[in-house]
Amino acid sequence: MNQTAAKEALSFEDFKTEVLNDYKIATISRECSLLGRREVLTGKAKFGIFGDGKEVPQLAMAKAFKNGDFRSGYYRDQTFMMAIGEMTIQQFFAGLYGHPDLAHDPMSAGRQMGGHFATHSLDEKGNWKNLTAQKNSSADISPTAGQMPRLLGLAQASKIYRNVSGLENNTNFSVNGNEVAWGTIGNASTSEGLFFETINAAGVLQVPMVMSVWDDEYGISVHARYQTTKESISEILKGFQREADTNGYEIITVKGWDYPTLVETYAKAAAIAREQHIPVLIHVQELTQPQGHSTSGSHERYKSKERLEWEAEFDCMAQMRKWLIENNIATAEEIEAMDTEAKKQVLEGKKAAWSAYVNPIKEEQQELVALLNTIAASSPNKVFIEKYSNDLAAIKEPIRKDILVTARKIIRLIVNESGKAQLASWITNYTEKVQPRYSSHLFSQSDKNIYNVAEVAPVYTESSEDVDARLIIRDNFDAIFTKYPEALIFGEDSGNIGDVNQGLEGMQEKYGEFRVADAGIREATILGQGIGMAMRGLRPIAEIQYLDYLLYAIQIMSDDLATLQYRTAGRQKAPLIIRTRGHRLEGIWHSGSPMGMILNAIRGIHVLVPRSMTKAAGFYNTLLETDEPALVIECLNGYRLKEKMPTNLGDFKTPIGVVETLKEGSDITLVSYGSTLRLVEQAAKELQEVGIDAEIIDVQSLLPFDINHDIVKSLAKTNRLLVIDEDVPGGASAYILQQIIDTQKGYLHLDSQPQTLAAKAHRPAYGTDGDYFSKPSVEDIFEKVYEIMNEVNPSKYPGLY
Repeated sequence: MNQTAAKEALSFEDFKTEVLNDYKIATISRECSLLGRREVLTGKAKFGIFGDGKEVPQLAMAKAFKNGDFRSGYYRDQTFMMAIGEMTIQQFFAGLYGHPDLAHDPMSAGRQMGGHFATHSLDEKGNWKNLTAQKNSSADISPTAGQMPRLLGLAQASKIYRNVSGLENNTNFSVNGNEVAWGTIGNASTSEGLFFETINAAGVLQVPMVMSVWDDEYGISVHARYQTTKESISEILKGFQREADTNGYEIITVKGWDYPTLVETYAKAAAIAREQHIPVLIHVQELTQPQGHSTSGSHERYKSKERLEWEAEFDCMAQMRKWLIENNIATAEEIEAMDTEAKKQVLEGKKAAWSAYVNPIKEEQQELVALLNTIAASSPNKVFIEKYSNDLAAIKEPIRKDILVTARKIIRLIVNESGKAQLASWITNYTEKVQPRYSSHLFSQSDKNIYNVAEVAPVYTESSEDVDARLIIRDNFDAIFTKYPEALIFGEDSGNIGDVNQGLEGMQEKYGEFRVADAGIREATILGQGIGMAMRGLRPIAEIQYLDYLLYAIQIMSDDLATLQYRTAGRQKAPLIIRTRGHRLEGIWHSGSPMGMILNAIRGIHVLVPRSMTKAAGFYNTLLETDEPALVIECLNGYRLKEKMPTNLGDFKTPIGVVETLKEGSDITLVSYGSTLRLVEQAAKELQEVGIDAEIIDVQSLLPFDINHDIVKSLAKTNRLLVIDEDVPGGASAYILQQIIDTQKGYLHLDSQPQTLAAKAHRPAYGTDGDYFSKPSVEDIFEKVYEIMNEVNPSKYPGLY
């Protein structure tokens, strides 16, 4: 054999080895799906949604996926995760069982149902790892198409790293912007608006994104003819196909069972996106779903006999076996042996995962049973305690709920017995040990959290001028962009004109279009840009023009950003700052304050409500030293008010979670925030004229709220409380009241009923009169306080009406 022939033979052997390894991975993945379904049906797992039928195209995607790349996908990409080496059989089943330990379920420590995948961007202390040295998957979420906005930002980060100077030291995040963001979605979910919004934005921005649509013709039971015009996403997106001298996509269709063509297709798509920063859409057609959508139903109920027969023949695994045999890569006997070995490996991995999950719980079960038997021996309630203890011991596969329920029921029986102290201690210690496994990392637990940033006051000199407050915001952003080369801002009208209130005037001209950018009218993907870029080490500020428009993005904020640290147990973060403006102005759509809705939707994101632009600027300075996401709501009617210009722009820091007392008083505590404080201050002056001395407290931060409990200290002095807010009744004012009365135990100091004063339940009507009759006014505040004082001393404060 000559040298050329030997080389070709060796190449074929290498090719054969690689292909057979691919088949092995796919077979293991399929066996995991099959056995996983059985685990759900036997009750060991609660719910299963698996990637069967999608194995072969995911192999092809994995081949083109490089270190530094990011995936933003959906809950059927298990084969891909196995193929890139980021999930084992045992980890797959640990996720299915909900094992609350990252060492066993590195995807989410049992916080998400199986099928939701992630890699670790952070070490155990919350510090960034070198993302360019590993393959990355952003943490999945269940809401359909919810992964799309984040995908846009992950791709845009590469464009920023390639085009913005000053980021050369950020070597943990990018190598010249060569990284590709890979999106996956089911064909039915392309019906969602988030899909189309992202596709359009990526085409405009021309970012390195490869979008795979896994098409099996159904969305649960609903056929594609009810989902998509022409029953084909690639057909209706043909107008996005790039042409000479235009932006756009490369759009490719491929059969999901055609292994060699899939490999070629993904290699081509990766090259286009990686080298040219052109987005690619791959429509992977003729896929199947052998076990139906999930364990909650059977696809035989809605698929015809003919469709089921076709699926059996064109199952991608069946077609890959056929191709292996036809091309003399493996014999039928060799394939059967591989299948048998895969079944064995999956079964062993499943058993190991179950043992690792249940054995620690059994140890805790035995510990409590032993304690209960000791307590029972000297208890008058011995018979009842032993009944509970025996029932607990008889549970062959206990869960922690079983253990704690038993302990908490028994402590009621022995409340007056000597054994109570021992059991109470056990319950307390057990809860303190176990609860964090289910509740940690809603916020950052690293040394970069908000509580580790010290307050720095604004500095003024005798020559400090009174200026329009928007200039303080503008000049502070100027200082930020100089200080932090990784900082950038984008939103509707943020670039060319410097935002609608001129808080970014001249910044685009100074720092360039990549760092100070206009965006289309698409709030959800503006948020997504910020999330994705923040996950890759940049410090984005995503601007939503008005607070009312935040509703377009609230789902992404709630389901993705707010839960990110929590659902990865602290192994991913996106320290995104969301800038918006709201509260008082004119009319239904530009003067809303839907704070109660926001507060209860985005736990996991700090909510900051500065009363002035100096306070707002200080919040931005603080946040850029932390690793946590936040929403900053500037006062819409405050940009033209006068404030003194600090001399330490970019350096002064407003503390987060700390209230500020604006006026001390002895008769009543008035609590508010934002624009309404100016009305409260005026009302307090008028109240002073009739002998009522009000203390005014600016909340400043709603999440977190008054971490030093300063408001209850005020109540200890005044003994009365009124919370003023321009949200609807029961909104943010109810939240504030709950925090003061319940969390801070403020009721202990009250001599009068605590009250709230909010806006009317409807949206604010247009015009000055609309504002006056829709939201609290100076007169409303005055009269509400006066009414409270009338109850205290009716002779001194006779009724007004």
